[in-house]
Amino acid sequence: MPAYQFTRLPRTVLNVAGDDRKTFLQGLISNDVAKIAPGQALWAAFLTPQGKFLWDLFLTEQGDTVLIDVDAATAEAFRKKLSLYKLRSKVTITTTDLAVFAVFGGDGALPEGVAADTRLPAMGGRLYASQPPADMAEVPLAAWDAWRFAQGVPDGARDLIVDKSLLLENGFDELSGVDFNKGCYMGQELTARTKYRGLVRKRLLPVSFDGAAPEVGTPVLVGEVEAGEMRSGGDGAGLAMIRLEHLRAGTPLTCGGKALAVTVPAWAVLPEGE
Repeated sequence: MPAYQFTRLPRTVLNVAGDDRKTFLQGLISNDVAKIAPGQALWAAFLTPQGKFLWDLFLTEQGDTVLIDVDAATAEAFRKKLSLYKLRSKVTITTTDLAVFAVFGGDGALPEGVAADTRLPAMGGRLYASQPPADMAEVPLAAWDAWRFAQGVPDGARDLIVDKSLLLENGFDELSGVDFNKGCYMGQELTARTKYRGLVRKRLLPVSFDGAAPEVGTPVLVGEVEAGEMRSGGDGAGLAMIRLEHLRAGTPLTCGGKALAVTVPAWAVLPEGE
C-alpha cells in the first residue's frame, strides 16, 4: 500500500472570524460557503465583477473560524481586497503563521488532521500546521507538480491568468470549484452565462512532450496557426490551454518546437463540437 508523502506549498493561510464570516464570504466566492466543513478543503475562486479570475482559494472550518489558503506571493493583496468588502460585517481577517502542506500519493484514509481536497480523491488533502508532519516523507514541489499534471488539475497561481482566465475553461465546474445554485456572488453572471450558453471554446489540459517544458506562454501551434498556450510544466509533462476545435480535429500539435500530446482526464466533460 503506497504511503502518503507531502510537500510544502507556496501558500499563506488567512483566518476569517466573526459572526458574519460565512454570509460575508458567500457573496464573494464562487463556491457555496455552506459546504465549508472541518476535514475538507473546499476549492473556490475570487473573481472580478466581470467574472475574470483573481485568486483560487481553499477554505476549511476550524472551530468558529474559516481558514483560507491562498497564493503566498499575493496573499496580502487578497487580504486587503477582502477587507474592502467588510463594510459593517462582523468579521476579522488576519494572517496566520500556518504553513500549507499538500499530502498525496497514498492509499486509504488520509492521515489525521489532513483536510481532504474536494477537487478529486486522487489529490489527497491539505495539512495546515506550523511544522511539517513527522510521519511522512517530504518530496520536492516538482513531485507534487508531476502528480497534479497527471490528474490534469491546475494551480491557480501558475495556470490561470489574472484578469483574463475564465473558471469553466480551467475545470472549476467538474472539479467542484463553483456552485451554480448558491445565488449571487461577484462575477457570477459571466460564469453562469458561460455554462448555460455553451461558450467554452478552449480548455486547460494535460500535455506531454520530450525533455524540459516549454516556457509559460509559449504558443501551441497547428502548423503556423496558434491553437493554445503553454502553462505550468516540468520534465516531460505539464498543462496547456488548448482550443477545442484543434483537439477535435486530431491534428498534430507543437509547442516550442516540441511535439505535444494532449490527454483529456476522465473527470473532464468537454462540450460537443458544433
